[in-house]
Amino acid sequence: MKVDFPLILVNFKTYRESLGQKGLELARAAERVSNETGICIAVAPQTPDLFRVASSVGIPVFSQHADPDDPGAHTGGVTPESLKEAGVSGTLLNHSERRLRLDIIEETLRRCSCVGLLTCVCANTPLAGRALASFGPDMIAIEPPELIGSGIPVSKARPEVVGDSVRLIKGISNSVHVLCGAGITSGEDVSAAIKLGAEGVLVASGIVKAGNPLKALMDLADHSVPR
Repeated sequence: MKVDFPLILVNFKTYRESLGQKGLELARAAERVSNETGICIAVAPQTPDLFRVASSVGIPVFSQHADPDDPGAHTGGVTPESLKEAGVSGTLLNHSERRLRLDIIEETLRRCSCVGLLTCVCANTPLAGRALASFGPDMIAIEPPELIGSGIPVSKARPEVVGDSVRLIKGISNSVHVLCGAGITSGEDVSAAIKLGAEGVLVASGIVKAGNPLKALMDLADHSVPR
């Protein structure tokens, strides 16, 4: 499924609030907001819920991780082929909670590309983002780990990180889209990121653990277009 920009990518992580039926309801809320606003919203459910979510909503669904393994004797592996078969559009890679070696990232990107999966690789610094851009992912999400889950948005607390990341990544490849993550909870946070050159946001607890996820998503979507 096609992904458009600006993009709101919601990482469900393994929160209880996004498990099973609750995850499906959250994905349906994201679909509703996307349909009403015209802003592309993608969701990254927990792995056991991928097929159910992907077969139930008409928005892009990402996995939270993929392995570079070929189909075969790899117990517990998450192959790109299995994700594609589940109806998944893309995958996150190298989140601060699931770090990967550079060679593993490069091989996983190659494998995902071969089966037609989009890729969003997380980077903790602008220099890391520049290095990852050379591997040709579709997206890079800049996320200083100390701000993840803090409620302190990187787009406001450390705007230079976003600006430097956009400059360095685009200097390597203008085709790599740059997302902003870490501490994003409000529409104003999104507006700040867009003004700094980001093409969307990667969010998690600010939506998944919100009292009213639908309202929170609508706020983000309403601020996703430059003003």
